[in-house]
Amino acid sequence: MDFAERHEDLVLHRKYNPEDYPHFDNYDAINVDKTSDIPADYDGPMGVPITFLDKYNPEQFEILGITDRDNNSGLKTKTYSRKDGPNYSDLNRRGAVKIDGKLTPTYARLFIRKLAS
Repeated sequence: MDFAERHEDLVLHRKYNPEDYPHFDNYDAINVDKTSDIPADYDGPMGVPITFLDKYNPEQFEILGITDRDNNSGLKTKTYSRKDGPNYSDLNRRGAVKIDGKLTPTYARLFIRKLAS
């Protein structure tokens, strides 16, 4: 179903810096915790919450895929095994970021990329 709000640009205010946007350990993308935090000056793949779909504008963003075991997006760079930790199954099911040196699974993420304006 199409509606007018779907074609409104999401206004982006944040600037990219690696400290605020960690790179996934197992995907070729950065992690963005909130849709409102999507950086205005980053053009690569980003993992955003699934609630992003409420703001999705197909003229502004391309949806690349979702975190999943089957790597349907083609962005997965690593698969974990038991030797990587007791939660390796959770790490494979979702994206993983390192927080204080420890691998931590994220909630489900959509992978998106900004389109050229």
